Amino acid sequence: MNILRTPDEQFENLPGYPFAPHYTEIDGLRIHHVDEGPADGEIVLMLHGEPSWSYLYRKMIPIIATAGHRAIAPDLVGFGRSDKPAAQEDYTYQKHVAWMTQWMEQNNLTDITLVCQDWGSLIGLRLVAEHPDRFKRVVLANGGLPTGDQKMPEAFMKWREFSRHARRFGIGRVIQNGTVTQLPKEVIAAYNAPFPDDTYKAGARIFPSLVPITPDDPASVANKAAWQSLGTFSKPFLTAFSDSDPLTARGDLFFHRVVPGAKGQPHTTIKDAGHFLQEEKGEELAQLIIDFIAQTP
Repeated sequence: MNILRTPDEQFENLPGYPFAPHYTEIDGLRIHHVDEGPADGEIVLMLHGEPSWSYLYRKMIPIIATAGHRAIAPDLVGFGRSDKPAAQEDYTYQKHVAWMTQWMEQNNLTDITLVCQDWGSLIGLRLVAEHPDRFKRVVLANGGLPTGDQKMPEAFMKWREFSRHARRFGIGRVIQNGTVTQLPKEVIAAYNAPFPDDTYKAGARIFPSLVPITPDDPASVANKAAWQSLGTFSKPFLTAFSDSDPLTARGDLFFHRVVPGAKGQPHTTIKDAGHFLQEEKGEELAQLIIDFIAQTP
């Protein structure tokens, strides 16, 4: 496996991202994470999706840490400061679940409050389903756990095609297209920072094609098993979807019906935000998480 590592200077002076890097070696890959706040605080594990990285949580990390919690935000393999296998075929859904499982175990994370969005939920909800004893609560924002039995939105199918075949694939521009407000140029540049050229974007390009869209997808069986587990998950489970995301609209309702821990929770619709609600409404989402932890001790 040919592995690329983004030069450290790419991450210097990024706006709003002063956090010290932490690294864990998994299967010969260096996985990066942010770790802020008291070491003995409640662990809030924030998983990003495609094609973002832990920069997406930069507004939320200080708020959660200041509240006395331990804010942890890893970069998935292929993203951010984590190593990037150079070939698209080096990425599979199952590999990502395995990498993040090993990362979680090696860092001895328990009693976790999971915050997940986009691919962060496709991976994070698998972790919850397969290791429920490690998790204390879940906050799901603009995400899901498809099995291939559902018809995917047309917006997703177009995105899937674009990500594989577009000649120009600007990561920051993708983030901009997934928000309803105009982002500053320096923020768009910061999202581009981990990807100096297209050779670093194999993971970002292939991820949409790893989402199960047919019942015979390699990940379908494992995701169906995960749903069986989530159907018995009685710990607090909160949804916080935004009002302007065509990819996940109304996807929260299924979790309300299926997950026992979602019953009676103060589920929230965050207004005036697109798919990447952490970018547009990070402060609001962070406070919602803090309140949720306080309400479910």
